[in-house]
Amino acid sequence: MTRFWRPIIATLLMALTAHGSARPPEVVPYHWTNVKVGAGGYAPNIVFSPAERGLAYLRTDMGGAYRWDDTARRWLPLQDGNATPSYMGIESIAPDPRDPDIVYMAAGMNAGQPAAILRSADRGRVWRVTPVPFAMGGNEDGRGLGERLAIDPNQTRRLFFGSRHDGLWRSDDAGATWSKVTAFPVAGLGRPAWRRTHGGVAFVAIDPMSGGAGKPSRRIWAGIADPGAVHLYRSDDEGETWGAVAGPALLAAKGVIDSRGVFWVGYASGLGPSGIATGAVWRYDPGGRGRDVTPRTWRQTGAEGAFLGVAVSPMAPGTVAVSTVDRYRHGDSLWLSRDDGRTWNDVGTRSRRDVSKTPFLLHEGKGADFGHWISGLAIDPFDPTHVAYTTGATVYASRALRATRGVDWVPWTEGIEQTAVITLASPTGGAPLLSGFGDLAGFVHDDLDRSPRPTFVNPYMSNTNSIDYAGLAPNVIVRSGSLYLDRPRQASMGRSDDGGRTWTEIVLPPMGNPARREDLNGDWPISVSADGATMIVATPVAQVSRDGGRLWSAVRGLPGKTRAVADKRDPRIFYAVDVGRGKLLVSRDAGVSFAPLASHGLPADLAPLGRQGREAQSSLLAAPDRTGTLWLQAGTQLFRSSDGGISFVSATDRLKVELFGLGRNGVFAVGTLGGVRGVWRSMDAGRSWVRIDDDSHRWGGRYRVVSGDPRREGRVYLGTDGRGAFYGDPAKAR
Repeated sequence: MTRFWRPIIATLLMALTAHGSARPPEVVPYHWTNVKVGAGGYAPNIVFSPAERGLAYLRTDMGGAYRWDDTARRWLPLQDGNATPSYMGIESIAPDPRDPDIVYMAAGMNAGQPAAILRSADRGRVWRVTPVPFAMGGNEDGRGLGERLAIDPNQTRRLFFGSRHDGLWRSDDAGATWSKVTAFPVAGLGRPAWRRTHGGVAFVAIDPMSGGAGKPSRRIWAGIADPGAVHLYRSDDEGETWGAVAGPALLAAKGVIDSRGVFWVGYASGLGPSGIATGAVWRYDPGGRGRDVTPRTWRQTGAEGAFLGVAVSPMAPGTVAVSTVDRYRHGDSLWLSRDDGRTWNDVGTRSRRDVSKTPFLLHEGKGADFGHWISGLAIDPFDPTHVAYTTGATVYASRALRATRGVDWVPWTEGIEQTAVITLASPTGGAPLLSGFGDLAGFVHDDLDRSPRPTFVNPYMSNTNSIDYAGLAPNVIVRSGSLYLDRPRQASMGRSDDGGRTWTEIVLPPMGNPARREDLNGDWPISVSADGATMIVATPVAQVSRDGGRLWSAVRGLPGKTRAVADKRDPRIFYAVDVGRGKLLVSRDAGVSFAPLASHGLPADLAPLGRQGREAQSSLLAAPDRTGTLWLQAGTQLFRSSDGGISFVSATDRLKVELFGLGRNGVFAVGTLGGVRGVWRSMDAGRSWVRIDDDSHRWGGRYRVVSGDPRREGRVYLGTDGRGAFYGDPAKAR
């Protein structure tokens, strides 16, 4: 190198270093722990390994897969290091029937997102990903069908996959490459229109009795869940040719084969998990002759719902269990037969459930029932009395499934957190965390490591969309939410004066037409002043109350549908962003009126204020510990004001922000810096940022909300869409 070039190169290196391009962003080790609920979401199926006792896998519709560790006595998440959101929707899972270390998964959230076959040789610790051309629907209708992925027990490098839209596929090299089975009679309906799906090839089942060691199994069954005259096919020559099999005029939803080669099929009138009217259960002998073995008591109670749970016991030939879905009038249940389906016993009527370790299951104000959306059902291949089934909210298991006596079920959920978190708030006093969940309402988390008791009632809202607390009186909490079912109600908001333990309905003046009351639809966030005396609701005509919600009046100067943000230290002050005029608004009379500020330092266009909709987090936040300190997200940029909004400075530099939240002396964000998407922290008002997640903690990148803790420096709370909520602390502080 000549002397001429040395100073030039040195200058360039200094410039690159100054702009942060020469080295990756700093990483600060954090310890991450799930905020415990105890499952909480829909798990479409549970599968025991036939190769090793005590080994089982669970697939969920948007929170990835889990493996039961019998030594640790807990479920282990298998995809926390995955950064691809679509791969958290598991379409099918298949443990190798010979080698307990090998497992396969079909992953893909919906038809518009990437799909792949994942292969592991170490029980899911490390995955090899093979992108595939056929779309999946791990979080679409029909996710309780299956299993679509099947391994030939006699030649385990040979796999079949039943796709939703593109027929039947096959791999002869342990899932590394795939080719379409062109001889299969159902080619598929092709990619569906947006927000629609197909059932396609709902399951593949391979008869181990039709082959031998090292010789491929010859008999293969495949069920179809698309409209048509034929819904069940069978091949007796390794899949080279296929013949139609007679059955009911229903979709073939779930198929399993027992140790004798007897094939059991659950039929349904729809894809599920909702909207199924009726169904049936059929038994087929190895020769292909079928008969209807649907439980008589199910027919006697109206033949409502279908059978998406079907399980057999390899140790007890002739033992089969089935479970229902969408049996609304009499409640879903499980039937057990020990004589090849000739007679059945209704297990649900003699079942007891102990939910003391997961009391959240009482969230709708009633005792825990048998469950809903029961599409996953499995009998332990090494113990016919050990049975498990999945619901829309938990996994139940019994270790003593008896023929006639009572059956005790307990949630089998240790380690599973599979919920969609909408919002989080960490108040300045009381419980460390308040949460708003989808489907489960939300909770007061006095102990982050214990399943919470439900208190979000009066009103009960299945989704909590916004939560606020009074900065100087944190026992005052307000929330708004929506109901996923069309139930009668007179309020969609509540107020608590005891830290969320008890609530009073907030009834607003009626707005909108009677068919769609704007004051009841849950779209509008509510905020409360620092002293708890004033509440403002962002309805189409913004409303304010200073007497606990008894009287309301219109707010002057605040546009409709605009969220007000209370200063956490001064009860008189509220802030808001007028997107239409590109102005920051302030109220200094406790929400009676708002006026624009002549703010400096903000971008001219404030329209892209982050995520939109009733579940979106506020793009404007007030610091919990000082008056007049504001943080505002505009697009992917973050701005800070320390003078009540008069002037703002940029607080993100190169960090592209998606979500942000405030804590004690710090700000947290989800975003991208230096090409790395992750979770970030700044302790110097946004001048510098460090990464606090790592490549083992990505959770599919499905982030919904982030919040700091105003009382514990460094503590962060993170809400995901499918893996529940987490709390993180600096590793050295643990």
